[in-house]
Amino acid sequence: MKKIACSGLTEFVYKSRTPVYPVLGPYLELLEQVLSTEQEKPAKKRRTLLQIYAFLQSEGYSGSYDPIRRYAKKFRKERNSLEQAFVPLLFQKGEAFQFDWSEENVELGGVPTKVYVAQFRLCYSRMRFCLAFTRMTHEMLFAAHIAAHNFFGGLCGIGIYDNLKTVVAQIGKGKMRYYNQRFQELASHYLFESRACTPKAGWEKGQVENQVKVNRQRVFTPRLSFASLEELNAHLAESMLREAHNTKHPEYSDKSVWQIFEEEKPYLRVQRNTFDGYVSEERRANTQCLVQYNHNYYSVPCNYAGRAVTVRAYADRIVLLFKGQTIAEHRRELGKNRYVMDPLHYVPILSRKPGALRNGRPFLEWDLPASIRNVQDSLQRFPDWDRQMSTILSAIPVYGIEAVDVACAVALEHGTVTQSIILNYLGRLHDAPAATAVSPPAMLTLSLPPQADCSRYNSLLKRHICYANIS
Repeated sequence: MKKIACSGLTEFVYKSRTPVYPVLGPYLELLEQVLSTEQEKPAKKRRTLLQIYAFLQSEGYSGSYDPIRRYAKKFRKERNSLEQAFVPLLFQKGEAFQFDWSEENVELGGVPTKVYVAQFRLCYSRMRFCLAFTRMTHEMLFAAHIAAHNFFGGLCGIGIYDNLKTVVAQIGKGKMRYYNQRFQELASHYLFESRACTPKAGWEKGQVENQVKVNRQRVFTPRLSFASLEELNAHLAESMLREAHNTKHPEYSDKSVWQIFEEEKPYLRVQRNTFDGYVSEERRANTQCLVQYNHNYYSVPCNYAGRAVTVRAYADRIVLLFKGQTIAEHRRELGKNRYVMDPLHYVPILSRKPGALRNGRPFLEWDLPASIRNVQDSLQRFPDWDRQMSTILSAIPVYGIEAVDVACAVALEHGTVTQSIILNYLGRLHDAPAATAVSPPAMLTLSLPPQADCSRYNSLLKRHICYANIS
């Protein structure tokens, strides 16, 4: 009170004095160098302050440990405050988009499932897009970009990513990146430049990082439940459109995100042709006509058993090729130890091994039409029913399963179910395939075609008469 009355001041501010380090002073520059060097190292490899204190003692420092601790605390506080300061970014229409993966928990078909969500965000309009997968492989990344291009109606000129293994094959010095070759083909196809952030610097793509948190709160909470992944992705697309119409743009508060997106859309780069987003591997088909890929098995026609084939893996299907020609195509299984087989691939084997009809995996799971299934049940009264049935099934690649089904239905209607009768019905109901015209080789072509001249036979007859008179 006396101080207030004498000075006439109503507010007093404490001014801290500049700390004085009488003993540590000559070593401050060395200490700052050591602290800066240690700050750049990974946390597990940094020296502790006690180790730094021991180092300074070896350099001649004779003071105590406490001044080093206080100065290090002040040094780190000033440095961290500088590292936590950011420069606001401004993007132009169609300039850049940001991409990131997130892990979410959903329920698919009544089973709790962890899905990986590919999240896109256009930097100018803040338009969002999400697509869920059960894995984060190359082909899933390609499928996500294809779907994002179709959803937005194009992509921006720059794509900003983390240092994903499916994007960046190797991190070089500084900003140098060696990108995955197939990803570079994707970027070249859709005409955008790839940019990878600094490791552990998520703020360089802060928009999509924030989007992951917002979507987790607004879209994936409470936990979503759908019958299939396709239904989940349809729901996500609808949610992104609804959010765009109902959310105000952060910079243009008088307009919605959708309205700003409509302004940005003409600036996006559109590619009319869809990128062929697959990864390719060479695999050998085993003696069971199966090709193993990613812990699952896919069938090929039996004449390719033991041969090396090319596997093209897409996000939703597997395509098998031999010398560049497609020989089989299957839906893709994402579990383990699952078999995807086409029974027609094994039908030619039945001529040699008809007993395979009894326990053959592809035939046990074959969903045959009702008439063919009834014929199989009827033929079991014969001891050689499997051989007869294998002959009937062998007609499917020639005439088609619909024609064979009709012939079986006619045989059941007349009550005469045997192999020969069904094939007879099939031949009468369906024209046999036309024989392929074969051109004779040049060595068998006649140089002098025969002439139709009956007078030549008269000369032979005269010779016969002459020989008869002589005898």
